[in-house]
Amino acid sequence: MGVTVPYESTGRLNQKARTRQALIAAARELLAQGVVPTMEGAAAAAAISRTTAYRYFPSLRELIVAAYPHVEQQSLLGPNPPKDPIARLEIVAENHIARILKNEAQMRAVLRLSLEGVRPPELPMHRGLRIAWIEDALAPLRGELADSQLQRLTHAIGATLGIEAFVWLTDIAKVPREEAAAILHSNALGLLRAALADQDTPANPSQPRDA
Repeated sequence: MGVTVPYESTGRLNQKARTRQALIAAARELLAQGVVPTMEGAAAAAAISRTTAYRYFPSLRELIVAAYPHVEQQSLLGPNPPKDPIARLEIVAENHIARILKNEAQMRAVLRLSLEGVRPPELPMHRGLRIAWIEDALAPLRGELADSQLQRLTHAIGATLGIEAFVWLTDIAKVPREEAAAILHSNALGLLRAALADQDTPANPSQPRDA
């Protein structure tokens, strides 16, 4: 059996690369407008045929993943991550906040769709990626905090470290975007530091630890 050569790897490579990027850009623009991307819609926006679009991306999911590679990331920590949960969360926070600043329009659109009750399976952004990344950051605390405490902390950080909080800060509180990003970062790390401090505090502060 012969090896299948990807369509984009043969002939007119520069033109095919431009067509691929046009499809990706079209998907991003549709989502930024609050429109759930479809292959047909992306093809039309890129001024190519639906058949041609499928030569580049056999499914809509593959197009979405190309437009937003992070939806396939199980971890944001990279190779050889630190063991300290604060250092791990800092990596996740910085990575996710940078993504908010880069893809703000698209994230706002996904949030708007969610508020309207639209959660299409074509948008893998709805899979709770943020929670999974935070759980990964806090993994060293498993066994040190009760499961219920760890879950509560994960959800608290997730509520703080996201597009929802960013929108409130920029639109309601009128905070500049970069300052809003700094607030998200400090709040997320502050929640973790507070939880760790509580863990180290005796149940009865009036009594010494070895009483």
